[in-house]
Amino acid sequence: MFKLSKPSKSMRVAVSTLAISTLALVGCSSSDESSSSSSASSSSDAASQWPESITLSLVPSTEGEDLAEALAPLTDYLSENLGIEVNGVVASDYAATVEALGADQAQVIITDAGSLYNAIEQYDAQLILRDVRFGATSYSAVAYTNNPDKYCDDAPVAASYAASDVDMLYCNGIETEGQAATGEGPAALDALEKIESGDKVALQAATSPAGYQYPIVAMQDLGMDTDSAFVQVPVEGNNNAVLSVLNGDAEVSFGFWDARSTVLSEAPNAAEDVVAFAYTEMIPNGGVAASKSLPSDLVEKLTELMDDYADSSEEAKDVMFDMVGLSDWTADTAQDEITRYGEILKKFSN
Repeated sequence: MFKLSKPSKSMRVAVSTLAISTLALVGCSSSDESSSSSSASSSSDAASQWPESITLSLVPSTEGEDLAEALAPLTDYLSENLGIEVNGVVASDYAATVEALGADQAQVIITDAGSLYNAIEQYDAQLILRDVRFGATSYSAVAYTNNPDKYCDDAPVAASYAASDVDMLYCNGIETEGQAATGEGPAALDALEKIESGDKVALQAATSPAGYQYPIVAMQDLGMDTDSAFVQVPVEGNNNAVLSVLNGDAEVSFGFWDARSTVLSEAPNAAEDVVAFAYTEMIPNGGVAASKSLPSDLVEKLTELMDDYADSSEEAKDVMFDMVGLSDWTADTAQDEITRYGEILKKFSN
């Protein structure tokens, strides 16, 4: 990659001396020349404040291949367009991206919503981009059931889930029949009050936003005692949350929108036999945060480049999806959603 080298100190001194001598010989220059010289000097000063390199830390979804190679198209793109070296490092988990930023081992992090919140709160990081998956920067947790007669106030209707191009069933007006499903919450949360003390409800780990945290908060907001209002059935993963209802191990389960798509290859009947009947408030996708140590003009250019990356080439789209499971980034950060997520995280921090 071609890199612009900065002038040495001795060269700058020599140039300055020559400029002073020339002014002494020729007197004053025109105002336009003076203005141009001043602007060039200011630009040079601003550029000299940029670091020679920055490091980007992320947790890729890529497995079983050379991760450095997987990162290279993105870091090469940024290096070429910023004119400084951009290095990519793989973090062991999302929390490690925050630790790297706090220790100045990374100046840019691609991470989940909770880690974005922590980076902002702990290290005054700047939220610059949000992740986009299939056109959305957030998603709801979905309440699923195998007993629509109990939890649905109307007959379930079919709506298409665009990500898998499959019609699935929804009730309580959360989707419109024959239309593309939107997954917009909150919707029909009152239906959760129909859960009775002996009912089995499948819940994922307490660290899962869609499989535990947002559903628990929704039920508590309805005045339900989530410790005694039902029988908890522990499951691991969104696919197993759906299968628990499909197989009759639980009457209700929770997962991300729309987790039924994760089991359709093995259980295509999940599209009809598992009905979505309520949506929680929206859960934010992750995004990109930058260290407060970076110059503002560098952050502005970095934001622009990453925002445009998915549209820069067909390869970029593939790299982005394969590397972090995204279709795009957006500068519309909706930081209030990240703040709300942080509030919910605090409820489950102990």
